[in-house]
Amino acid sequence: MNKTRFEHGSAGRLRIHVLPTTRFKTFAISLYVGIPLSEETVTATALTPFVLRRGTESYPETTQFRERLEQLYGAGFGFDVYKRGDNQIVQFRMDTINDTFVQSQESLLESSFAFLGEVVTRPVLEDGHFKNAYVQAEKENVRKKMESIVNDKIRYAAERCLEEMCRNEPYRLHPLGQRKDLDHITAESLYKSYLNWLNESSMDLYVVGDTTLAEVKKLVEEHFDLDATKPVGYVKNQSAPAVSEVRTIVEKLDVNQGKLNLGLRTTITYGDEDYAAALMYNGILGGYPHSKLFLNVREKESLAYYASSRYDGHKGLGTIQSGIEVQNYDKAVEIIRNQLEEMRTGEITELEMSQTKAMIRNLLREMDDSAFEMISFDFNGQLSGKERTVDQLVEQIEAISVEDVRKAAATFELDTIYFLRGQKEE
Repeated sequence: MNKTRFEHGSAGRLRIHVLPTTRFKTFAISLYVGIPLSEETVTATALTPFVLRRGTESYPETTQFRERLEQLYGAGFGFDVYKRGDNQIVQFRMDTINDTFVQSQESLLESSFAFLGEVVTRPVLEDGHFKNAYVQAEKENVRKKMESIVNDKIRYAAERCLEEMCRNEPYRLHPLGQRKDLDHITAESLYKSYLNWLNESSMDLYVVGDTTLAEVKKLVEEHFDLDATKPVGYVKNQSAPAVSEVRTIVEKLDVNQGKLNLGLRTTITYGDEDYAAALMYNGILGGYPHSKLFLNVREKESLAYYASSRYDGHKGLGTIQSGIEVQNYDKAVEIIRNQLEEMRTGEITELEMSQTKAMIRNLLREMDDSAFEMISFDFNGQLSGKERTVDQLVEQIEAISVEDVRKAAATFELDTIYFLRGQKEE
């Protein structure tokens, strides 16, 4: 019963992925609903799950909605809105205890499917559209979340760097949308957008727990009121524009500490054979406390309060984040560029290699302890069109040489330098 790989199938619009296992006492259920990032739809799509969680046909009041979850032995329900490459993804999650551990009169797995199916496909309506009170309240909720990004200057600088770097690409858009769009959204217009979203999106439903693909398919057919067309696949990312020159953007706000962010482009994405080498590149550069950026920019030179890097394999870009004093800008940029050059010339020690491999290996192995992490890993494969197991990726990481990292480094090109500094400092 304890399978190690997901079994895949479909029911109408939904692709279904099931990992039958008795390892966990709960059922982990994830529904990914994705559409291409677009200026016209990004804000309405982000707002939709906030409104859907307010009430359904059977549980029209938010208190009834929550009470139903309590009746399911405190089942967990939540959602996230984020972007993966040039796609905007809404992920719904449920965590429900396995019936065998409680004295339940109903199948908790079936009840969870009935609940989730109704949340997504049968929301509470008034006069043929969403309830106006719910829409207005959730618009304010989303507005506050957007404002909180501006207030968190580390996050704000990271977002602004990406916005500038991808200014002519869908990826510039924040997954929560744009504040200027919220004012124009009505209960009627949002309901129309919701119906289009439901009909045009890619849908992947995951279940990890003591069940089978056949049982899940039957539950989907019974409880998800969707049209019977075939599943919709994800569109491939736009190919990244070549870097002609490094752009420098300086922005002034009321901040005490400068935020220096750099954006790099790479041709290596999640679906490529060189993905493991790109993971190693990011890990050695700035992914961990032993990394070059942390040791050289923060520890040795004491130039930064923090210094790290990230790699987005779905988009094919890397980012560097650091917090510095304004007067240290030139020195910090110079030292960061030196680290990038060391990566390109292969100045990498065996200690850096072994420590990074150990960190990545441990993070990948820890996924086996979390059903939702296992789901997330498999979904990356569905999204990119490249399926690989955790074991396969660990093997690839172990086989990476310094030369492999050097070759990966040659594909990372500095594109944008973004600096957020205080208004008063000169």
